[in-house]
Amino acid sequence: MKIAIVCYPTFGGSGVVATELGIALANRGHEVHFITYRQPVRLALLNSNIHFHEVHVPKYPLFHYQPYELALSSKLVDMVKLHKIEVLHVHYAIPHAYAGYMAKQMLAEEGISIPMVTTLHGTDITLVGSHPFYKPAVTFSINKSDVVTSVSESLREDTLRLFDVKKDIHVVPNFIDMSKYSKTFEDCRRSMMAGEGERIITHISNFRKVKRIRDVIRVFYEVQKEIPAKLLMIGEGPEKEGAELLCEELGIPEKVLYLGNSNEIDRILCFSDLFLLPSETESFGLVALEAMANGVPVISSNTGGIPEVNRQGVTGFLSDVGDVQSMAENAIGLLKDENRLNIFKKNAREEATKFDIGQIVPLYEAIYQKAFTVA
Repeated sequence: MKIAIVCYPTFGGSGVVATELGIALANRGHEVHFITYRQPVRLALLNSNIHFHEVHVPKYPLFHYQPYELALSSKLVDMVKLHKIEVLHVHYAIPHAYAGYMAKQMLAEEGISIPMVTTLHGTDITLVGSHPFYKPAVTFSINKSDVVTSVSESLREDTLRLFDVKKDIHVVPNFIDMSKYSKTFEDCRRSMMAGEGERIITHISNFRKVKRIRDVIRVFYEVQKEIPAKLLMIGEGPEKEGAELLCEELGIPEKVLYLGNSNEIDRILCFSDLFLLPSETESFGLVALEAMANGVPVISSNTGGIPEVNRQGVTGFLSDVGDVQSMAENAIGLLKDENRLNIFKKNAREEATKFDIGQIVPLYEAIYQKAFTVA
């Protein structure tokens, strides 16, 4: 099958999922074409089954904002015709589903019919898409997709609640390639990050307000009062400066390490005893799944799709959004009990195997076949 994947080429969850899916599809013999404005972060190597087509947006003084949707839809038309692409898989409703629909219409004018699968990832629905300025276009794009999927049951319910959707929404969860987590790193020496006897706690995100970065700091502050510990903060974003200032105010700047964006998440997680994810909302919580695949228990909020990944009292603990005290107590209780912590680490890895890519990719292949029948 010849598949075009449209996604954001960033460190964010939707871009990572789309890229890993494309790589897995290529490994199964499909011809995959990534179409976006920059080579995706995790698309390190191209091979005979993987192709990247860059979307260029000419800059004209007439436009205050450059029309990416127009450039993308035109590029999709050209690539479908040139490479005989059979199905479009667009990740993120804005602007990809909208651009995909326009491409479908242009191709139809030339007698070319191509099905479009739209995968909803989260903020494209719960934050941006529900804004009054965008809601009509998002609703239209979803309803004009041939098949719609969401990455969690929670997101499916949110979409049906927020939009007048006429289409069925199929839940296909995010996934992880467990084969990448079977190895151990020889250089995984805790002494590189913490002193002897210190616990290592980790947070990874894009440091946006929805991630509640200050709660990460406050939870860690309570933990370090009871247990010697270091906090590793991975990522970049607008809340980073505020987090650094809060660390100064609490007198713990030397206990918090900011490591920026990284392509070596696994090497970082191999140091970790616990992962913190106190987000305001998460459509799925892919980063929690990555932590669990590395055998790291998760202390999280109980919002969105997180409870579909992090099992209460098994792989970690869930607390209400903003309940820093509960999160800290759960973290302290787990970190103080070595035997219990080891059980949770084992449970976390075992639970992660349920989301192995080998089980999820066939679901997408079935979705593509379904799209052919309804297009």
